[in-house]
Amino acid sequence: MDKLREMIALIDYGMGNLRSVAKALENQGGKILLTSKTKDIERADKIVLPGVGAFGKAVRNLRSLGLIEPLKKALQSGKPFLGICLGLQILFEKSEEGGTSGLGILPGEVKKFPLLSGMKIPHMGWNTVKFQKENHYSSALFKDIPDGSYFYFVHSYFVVPAHKEIIASTTFYGIEFVSSIAWKNIFACQFHPEKSGEMGLKLISNFLNI
Repeated sequence: MDKLREMIALIDYGMGNLRSVAKALENQGGKILLTSKTKDIERADKIVLPGVGAFGKAVRNLRSLGLIEPLKKALQSGKPFLGICLGLQILFEKSEEGGTSGLGILPGEVKKFPLLSGMKIPHMGWNTVKFQKENHYSSALFKDIPDGSYFYFVHSYFVVPAHKEIIASTTFYGIEFVSSIAWKNIFACQFHPEKSGEMGLKLISNFLNI
């Protein structure tokens, strides 16, 4: 389907910098529907779930809006999905942030950065991503993006997937952590493509073309 005809459901659950994500999607030709309604998730061609803030509040907000099961159903149906920052973390089973349960769509957990000498938490600013070339699902997301490209990060927690094969990229900040995942129709990144200049817009364009 032509990406100009596709409907992108941008999920509004009170936790995201929605305006900048919407502008980036529209800049690359996406037709955006900002929504918190189940029916819109069901009829959308693709789904984008951004997020900034606390893990537990994000899950509670999604639950109060009745969106958890519709999101799970949409992902299971094969619809292309892009999670950004907190939208990556809540895909997993649990987080150290308050010991909260996540959506459990992917096995694994979310951990806080260790306090190491010279490290400031949160991890904030530009950093490079190292592609995991054995993950063939990630090639669509990172098409024409050079390995080692810089993206913009703001976070204190990182995901630890139970299955290494879903890892699309890693980044070093005191430790090497997972900075994006790709598995079948599910794509998600810890960095903010909407704040990452040319390479971020290219990633968004790649997602729209999947």
